[in-house]
Parts: sequence; C-alpha cells; structure tokens
Amino acid sequence: MPNELPSWADTPTRAAIVDFVERVTTGPDAVPESERVAVFDNDGTLWSEKPMPTQLHYIVEQWRTQAAADPSLADEQPYKAAVTGDFAWLGGAIDKHYAGDDRDLKVLIGALVGVTAGMSVDDYATSVTEFYATAKHLTLGTPYADAVYAPMVELLRYLEAHGFSVYIVSGGERDFMRPMTQQNYGIPPERVVGSAFGLSYDPETHEVRYAAGLDVFDDGPEKPVRIWSRIGRRPLFAGGNSNGDQAMLDFTRKGGGFALVVHHDDDTDRGDIPYDKGAEKVLAEASANGYAVVSVKRDWTRIFPQG
Repeated sequence: MPNELPSWADTPTRAAIVDFVERVTTGPDAVPESERVAVFDNDGTLWSEKPMPTQLHYIVEQWRTQAAADPSLADEQPYKAAVTGDFAWLGGAIDKHYAGDDRDLKVLIGALVGVTAGMSVDDYATSVTEFYATAKHLTLGTPYADAVYAPMVELLRYLEAHGFSVYIVSGGERDFMRPMTQQNYGIPPERVVGSAFGLSYDPETHEVRYAAGLDVFDDGPEKPVRIWSRIGRRPLFAGGNSNGDQAMLDFTRKGGGFALVVHHDDDTDRGDIPYDKGAEKVLAEASANGYAVVSVKRDWTRIFPQG
C-alpha cells in the first residue's frame, strides 16, 4: 500500500485508483501535467454532511437570530425548523431535490439568500470564519475541521504529488467554503467552484456586496458547465457521493477519466452516519457507468483524523 494513502485498506478500490494514477502519470499513456485536473464534491465526499450539511448548520443559526428579531417568522419554514430544532423539513427539502422536486428547496434558498443580502463579502467571510472557529459537528461533537474524511484528504495529497491540480466543485456556496478549504484540504480559494449568490459593487463604500438572489446553483448538469467555465478543461479524476454529482462524473468518464463515488455504508461505531438517500441513482448505475465505488466500511481503515 502506498505511503500516501495510509488510511485506505488494501482493496480493489484502492488498487484501481493507484493503477489509474500510475498509468496517466508514467509510461506511454502519461497525460501532460497541465491536463491533470481533479475535481471533488465537498459535502458527503470530503467531509461529513449528516445529520445536516455544515453550511445549513451555519444558516440555521442565522435564521434563529432573524426569528428572534421578528417572531412572526417562527411559524414559517424554514425558520420554524430552525426555532424548534425539528430539522426533518430541511432534510426533506434536500432529499426532494435529489428526487427531482425543488418546491421546498426554492423556499429554503429564498430564506438562505436573505441572510447575506446587502452584506459585504469581507463581512461574510469574517462571520463564516468565526463560525468555523467555534461550531461543533452536531453528532461527532468535534470541531468541523475534525469532521473531514482523512482518507479523502490523503487522496487529494496523493493526486497533487502526481502532478494533479485539485479543485472543489460543490453544490455548497462558494464563499462559505473558501475560508475552510485551505485549512482543511490545502485547496486555495481560487480553486473552489460552487453555488454562488449574486454580487454587485458598491461605489460608495468600495465594497463587493451580495445581492438578494442566487446567481447559480452548482449541482447536477450545472457542475460540468461550471467546471468548463471556471477551469476550461475536462477533468481527469472526479469524486462525488450523490445523484447531484453524476453529471460531473459522466463528464469526466467521457474523456477517459476516473470517477469515484463515496458510499456511506459504515454501520459500525466509527461516527459516519450510513445513508443511501440522495445517492440511489448514482449507486445503482455505478457499475454500468464505470464508477469506482468507495465503501466507507470496507475501503477505509479510519474515517476521521482522530479515528
């Protein structure tokens, strides 16, 4: 087992990754370094997204503050979920999205953009950084920096050591991820591609501020579009974990690249919550489409940095 992947078990999945990387970086099939682009989803791929995505945790705290200032909001979703602590509606909105029903997701996004509307990008970055400094994962009880998947961070380093340029391509909001990607993954902010609020320049204050609307939702078929518009290359390696990543995986496979799906199937006491919801399609079609499936239970000898 290569030293670069110490948290990966000696399984066919690890072997497939290593064989592919060796083939495209050495010998007659070597790909020029400039074309070695790797893209990874964030939530559920590089760190835990259960019981709720980290950004949703941050947003819930903001909604609670808004509802305290305006109690009439407490009877409306998603503020009601935030105030009562009953997050079933929030999780249901995301599950419905992956099933093709975006009605609740639109309500959720409408409230989401209301948190940042008019805020400067610098003030938002400060708020998010403060959240990361104090917030704890809801079930692990650890700082979010300790909720990253250690084997996946090792994979990022392994790819970089073999000349790959690694990007985050996520449905998560771009500027929410940027304050943590350098620290947690060693990925600089200019290599973060995600959903994004609208932006405008304020000539009076000389600040870039958020508009009251979402500019792009980086999920599903939007991911390959954003990859091309931001990177200008078809990826050679891609990793995801949900139906929303499938277009990105297929875009990568079409060019002869490697596509990896993280399957959350660990039912032990190591801390990762097992689930298939939102990933039914990508898992069902993995074999036919040539995706390598990572079993959290079988392919990783540890899950988190403190494991």
